Amino acid sequence: MHNNSTKTKEMFIVRALEKILADKDIRRSHHSQLKKSCDSALEQIKAELISAGQIAEGNELPCAALPLPKNDAASIINAETYFLPFELACKSRSPRIVVTALDCLQKLIAYGHLTGSIQDSANPGHLLIDRIVVTIYGCFSGPQTDEGVQLQIIKALLTVVTSQHVEIHEFTLLQAVRTCYDIYLSSKNLVNQTTARATLTQMLNVIFARMENQVYELPPPNSNPINGSIHSEDCNGSGEESLGDSDEVIASELLAEIISAAYNEAMKDQESVGEPEPTVNGNDYSSHSDHDSVELHSENDAVVTAKFTHILQKDAFLVFRALCKLSMKPLPEGHPDPKSHELRSKVLSLHLLLLILQNAGPVFRSNEMFIMAIKQYLCVALSNNGVSLVPEVFELSLSIFVALLSNFKVHLKRQIEVFFKEIFLNILEANSSSFEHKWMVIQALTRICADAQSVVDIYVNYDCDFSAANLFERLVNDLSKIAQGRQALELGANPMQEKSMRIRGLECLVSILKCMVEWSKDLYVNPNMPVPPMQVQSPTSTEQDQADTTIQTIHSGSSHSLNSNQEQLQDLPEALEERKMRKEVMETGIELFNRKPQKGVQFLQEKQLLGATCQDIARWLHEDERLDKTVIGNYLGENDDHSKEVMCAYIDAFDFRQLEVVAALRILLEEFRLPGEAQKIDRLMEKFASRYCECNPQNQLFQSADTVYVLAFSIIMLTTDLHSPQVKHKMTKEQYIKMNRGISDSKSDLPEEYLSSIYDEISEHEIKMKNNSGMLQQPKPTGKQAFITEKRRKLLWNMEMEVISLTATNLMQSVSHVKSPFTSAKHLEHVRPMFKMAWTPFLAAFSVGLQDCDDPEIATLCLDGIRCAIRIACIFHMSLERDAYVQALARFTLLNANSPINEMKAKNIDTIKTLIMVAHTDGNYLGSSWLDIVKCISQLELAQLIGTGVRPQFLSGAQTTLKDSLNPSVKEHIGETSSQSVVVAVDRIFTGSMRLDGDAIVDFVKALCQVSVDELQQQQPRMFSLQKIVEISYYNMERIRLQWSRIWQVLGEHFNAVGCNSNEEISFFALDSLRQLSMKFMEKGEFSNFRFQKDFLRPFEHIMKKNASPAIRDMVVRCIAQMVNSQAHNIRSGWKNIFSIFHLAAGDHEEPIVELAFQTTGKIIGDLYKRQFAIMVDSFQDAVKCLSEFATARFPDTSMEAIRLVRTCAQCVHEAPQLFAEHAGMENDASVAEEDRVWVRGWFPMLFSLSCVVNRCKLDVRTRALTVLFEIVKTYGESFKPNWWKDLFNVIFRIFDNMKLPEHVTEKSEWMTTTCNHALYAIIDVFTQYFDVLGHLLLEELFAQLHWCVQQSNEQLARSGTNCLENLVISNGFKFNESTWDKTCQCILDIFNATLPQDLLSWRPKAHSSNNIPQEHNHFEALHIRCVVQLELIQTMDNIVFFPATSRKEDAETLAQAAADLTGGRSGSQSQLLECQREEQGMYGYLRTRQLFTLADCLMQSHRFAKRFNADHDQRSLLWRAGFKGSVKPNLLKQETSSLACVLRIFFKMYGDENRRSDWPGIEQELVQVCKEALGYYLSLQSEAHRDAWTSLLLLILTRLLKMSDARFATHVSNYYSLLCEMMCFDLKPELRSVLRRVFMRIGPVFNIMNVK
Repeated sequence: MHNNSTKTKEMFIVRALEKILADKDIRRSHHSQLKKSCDSALEQIKAELISAGQIAEGNELPCAALPLPKNDAASIINAETYFLPFELACKSRSPRIVVTALDCLQKLIAYGHLTGSIQDSANPGHLLIDRIVVTIYGCFSGPQTDEGVQLQIIKALLTVVTSQHVEIHEFTLLQAVRTCYDIYLSSKNLVNQTTARATLTQMLNVIFARMENQVYELPPPNSNPINGSIHSEDCNGSGEESLGDSDEVIASELLAEIISAAYNEAMKDQESVGEPEPTVNGNDYSSHSDHDSVELHSENDAVVTAKFTHILQKDAFLVFRALCKLSMKPLPEGHPDPKSHELRSKVLSLHLLLLILQNAGPVFRSNEMFIMAIKQYLCVALSNNGVSLVPEVFELSLSIFVALLSNFKVHLKRQIEVFFKEIFLNILEANSSSFEHKWMVIQALTRICADAQSVVDIYVNYDCDFSAANLFERLVNDLSKIAQGRQALELGANPMQEKSMRIRGLECLVSILKCMVEWSKDLYVNPNMPVPPMQVQSPTSTEQDQADTTIQTIHSGSSHSLNSNQEQLQDLPEALEERKMRKEVMETGIELFNRKPQKGVQFLQEKQLLGATCQDIARWLHEDERLDKTVIGNYLGENDDHSKEVMCAYIDAFDFRQLEVVAALRILLEEFRLPGEAQKIDRLMEKFASRYCECNPQNQLFQSADTVYVLAFSIIMLTTDLHSPQVKHKMTKEQYIKMNRGISDSKSDLPEEYLSSIYDEISEHEIKMKNNSGMLQQPKPTGKQAFITEKRRKLLWNMEMEVISLTATNLMQSVSHVKSPFTSAKHLEHVRPMFKMAWTPFLAAFSVGLQDCDDPEIATLCLDGIRCAIRIACIFHMSLERDAYVQALARFTLLNANSPINEMKAKNIDTIKTLIMVAHTDGNYLGSSWLDIVKCISQLELAQLIGTGVRPQFLSGAQTTLKDSLNPSVKEHIGETSSQSVVVAVDRIFTGSMRLDGDAIVDFVKALCQVSVDELQQQQPRMFSLQKIVEISYYNMERIRLQWSRIWQVLGEHFNAVGCNSNEEISFFALDSLRQLSMKFMEKGEFSNFRFQKDFLRPFEHIMKKNASPAIRDMVVRCIAQMVNSQAHNIRSGWKNIFSIFHLAAGDHEEPIVELAFQTTGKIIGDLYKRQFAIMVDSFQDAVKCLSEFATARFPDTSMEAIRLVRTCAQCVHEAPQLFAEHAGMENDASVAEEDRVWVRGWFPMLFSLSCVVNRCKLDVRTRALTVLFEIVKTYGESFKPNWWKDLFNVIFRIFDNMKLPEHVTEKSEWMTTTCNHALYAIIDVFTQYFDVLGHLLLEELFAQLHWCVQQSNEQLARSGTNCLENLVISNGFKFNESTWDKTCQCILDIFNATLPQDLLSWRPKAHSSNNIPQEHNHFEALHIRCVVQLELIQTMDNIVFFPATSRKEDAETLAQAAADLTGGRSGSQSQLLECQREEQGMYGYLRTRQLFTLADCLMQSHRFAKRFNADHDQRSLLWRAGFKGSVKPNLLKQETSSLACVLRIFFKMYGDENRRSDWPGIEQELVQVCKEALGYYLSLQSEAHRDAWTSLLLLILTRLLKMSDARFATHVSNYYSLLCEMMCFDLKPELRSVLRRVFMRIGPVFNIMNVK
């Protein structure tokens, strides 16, 4: 192989040398040295061939692929030996010789035979390869160089640069590149130009690719494409044939290969350029490029090298910097010739730079030196070229900027801001800018806006940066204006251009929104995707991943990476949003300051964005460039103390050390505009002078600050005088010097030379503010400007571009060394504040587009934009923004608007489809916006009716046009609303509702219900939405109960309203739908303690309550009856509603409704309670209430049957009390003890309802209810607990409550006579039955109730009260303890006192009046009842103590005995026997003596009252005449006698009771007193009848006297003797006389007056 390569090398050299020697020009004298050198070389080669004669066959070389040799030492040394003839050949003036020499050198280098890696003997310290390259590019001598030579130079240099066997660096490499650059500029041959340009492209690719690969220690990329072209050429051209090819053929072949290779390499990452070389625009490459290259090579070489890790990085850097500097060269004034060197040079340099940037690898993107070069050279060049009037240059500059933004934004934060703010946006906003410029800017923006990372980064790094401009906000606003077509007039563009510009603006806006959607897509959940959540997120943001890898690669590469020590800003959405808010507040404050400085400062201090001290304010005035310089000047010059302090702090911040006064003043006045008032200037100059002297204490020129102050003032006056156009006569130097004489404190004036230099400087350089980009104002277009000529507009634009260029360049230079941290956004949350800030311009652009333009492309873009905006607003739950976009979309459907439907266009149909799509894809997020969508869908049905030819009665106004009269195109559009796709899409919204999440379905249902209400309220009601409500109810019924209950909460309210609609057809539909839904729902059943069924059935209840229509009410009852019959086993909490509905039905006027409801209720209680009472316990109280209502219904049969069913309920409760205790989860049950639950939820509601029936119904029903009530109590009372009895009697006693009684007298009387009477006896029965439990609990309350009864003005009730008291005590007295007897006695005493008819003694007739008669009658009636009650009470007391009828029998026996005595008979033994029997039955034995005394006192009080009345004859006559007690004069004889008789019996009984022996003395005393009083009263009686009434009393007294022992007899008779004697005077009845005789007869023996025989 080595031998083969040697022969190859020798073949190349021999043929080339022979060809040179064969050239005719070789014979010329100046080529003699060349000829000798060639001959010498040939001889040497021949000698080599002879020494290697054994392989002479190798002279014939194969044409096919030649092997590349190893770089062995022998081959290298030999090859270098033969370089001299070729070097001399290259210096010859013969093109053919030069071509031959270059061709041979290129081949030797290409195949590795010539590497030049040895030292150059002619130039120590340099390698031979450097000399070879110098020789090659030395062949180019400018434009006059032969074209074939030019092509060979290009080939040779390309081979040198791209060869793997040769290494050239630094200056040599630069010169190689520069030579190709020169050939491109100088050659007149288009083939050579194109080849040179493609060669440059390939060279740069190789240089930068080698640098990138070296860092990762990868082998350099194979340059086979280049070598391949050379191989093929060698194969074809070996021997003489190759020379026969023309230059054009060679160039075209080489060009094809080079361009192909360059294209493949360069286009790997280039997406936006459609050709191998983008259209490039140029600047000049003059003869000075030589100096550029040398200069670049030598500049800071040691420093440069120190910052690179490899020579390849330095090579790439030097080439890149050279191209940057070439692109910075200015173009000549005016419009340059497209073929000029300057323009072509600029175009080529920019194109090559673009190529480098687009293919930039990680090292290039991160190495500090490259970043520095971009900042210091490329960005500054772009700031100039970016406003070029040459379209090619401008467009290429924009492309470079886009590439920088894509790959280098992390390092170019401030530069990007300048380019955007000063160039991009200024051109977009300028009124005079050309369409072409704007078009190219918006083209570039289209590419930027398509990259989500860039869009979000712009917002995060600029709009959220306190010190940066709001680029994103400004960009969106400008694009919105363009998209609205608001700049058409200013552009002077034709309609097609205007439209295309508008479309491009819309495309940018839509791209931005799509980027936002893409950026936040992980937050979006499509309700219609059946993919699990994890899979939804699987195709996560590739953008994010790319961003991550980009950051990683930036941090790899060079060890001197720019980011290695740079602190990155934290990408925290909350912090950025807070910073953005503070920035907005700051901007508000600055705006306020620029109008009213004091208020602006105050505002910012209140918001804590500005410090409170004057130093803080002064620092802010220095640092914030957004402040108006004029306002700063005025603010500092104010006369108040605060402004003076700020002014002092402001000027103290300047450092005037080592400065002349003019320089210091210039620095000061660059920062603000000096105010116009002399006083303000005076204060500022005074402080300036003070500060200047403070900074320059050693200055001998000024003795004091006064001198500086006057001089500064004079300098300002001089500036105004010399540079103001208003001053006609300018001040001369002499005048100025004269004006400043005497201002110094020293004896001598300021030197004239010094003053003269000040004058000269001010004359040449005016003192003025530095340009403030922030304050550049675009001239606002006036009315006349709209009519300026095209020439004038171009002139304005040129001037404007110059200002923009100057400002941008200055700013770019000022930030070239600034390192600003750049945040690479990653968080999804950034989109929310972005959209919140920009949603209004987006909406404006899309709304105007849809409103004004019918172009389908614009409409599609607008609809896409709105759809994306809705998606973003939805994802981030921005309800205001979402509603605005959805409403805009709904408005443009023309379905909700006032626009007549006959204006329907294609864009409106597309809008409808978009709206439906939004509903389908974003349903989970739409919230309240569902209302607008559902409204449109509702109206869409109307449009479909018109589309199908139906007369649209439902439409009003202009919309009532018939389909037949519509425009054909409109007819077609309206017809499209009925198309299959639209109908299916709408239907898909409703069927898809089951996939909405829990909150979304509720919002959807709310919207549907609201629209349904609107439909039903129209003049011609529609049920479209109502039908859809029923449909979605079916679809969503299988949801979890928690979600369904929320849905039904809304639907139930709607069914409530619709079921009560005045239109029966609608109500029927709603009710029938409700029935079907409820039947389906009931099939699912329900677990205990849940309430879903209760909520579901509530609409039936509401309709029953609110709808007055009998037909509807009947249907409700039938629906519920059907449900009970078919689904009873599944009903749980629904029973409450069912009973509630039947409760309402029970009060209906229609008997069939009541009857049907009661039948079902009867079935429930009679049948279902027996089978499944356990699952119906919860509704028991409702069932009882329902029965109560039926009992009070208008239909008696139903009432009676309902009361019967209550008894059935009681049986159920009694049989299963434990069920009530088990069901603890009931309402209001939390505080109820378990053992009391059966009472609270079972017994009490039932008994209470019966008491309500008693209180509310007619006599027969209430009697029945009362009977059943007490039957239940008597039957099941055994199980009642004491506290239950208390509750029960509270209810029972309500029957007697006067407040509940009817007001009418007749009804009241009937009530008392019947119900109260009945209840009273029943209560006593219950008390007697359960006295052991009730006695100590309720006796007092019962006594109180009896007390109340006897006080009523109803004789029957009053009598019953006393009778019941009697029965109670007689039945239960033997169980009374002493305390109970005390209470009983007290009750009797209270009743006596309360019923004593005191008014009988005091009554007087009132003045005669017709009104008084009824009142008097009532009064007399009440008095009469009291008298009756008194008698009844006396009898009751007698019966209690002695048992009923005992006293009457005793009186009869006494009388009979007296009569017997009279006749001589005897019946003593019989009476004694009876007395013994009676003693056993009465309550006497259970009463204490004191209690009997109490009763006796009470009786005596009654007796004495009766005596008083009976003795008052006048009063009795008065009452008689007034009509009291009928025809006989009223008297109280019965009361008088019976009360005394009872007292006497009590005392006599006690007097003979051995058990009370200790009490006998007291008893005897009382008895004697009573008897004396009685006998005395008898003797005083005048009336015979009165005395006859007392006969039985006297018989009682005398008979009891006779029964006493002698001692007692003696005691008593001695007290009564005189009275007894007096009685003899009266005409006594025979029986009385007989007994009296016996008394007197006994006196004799007892007192020993007579002897007993």
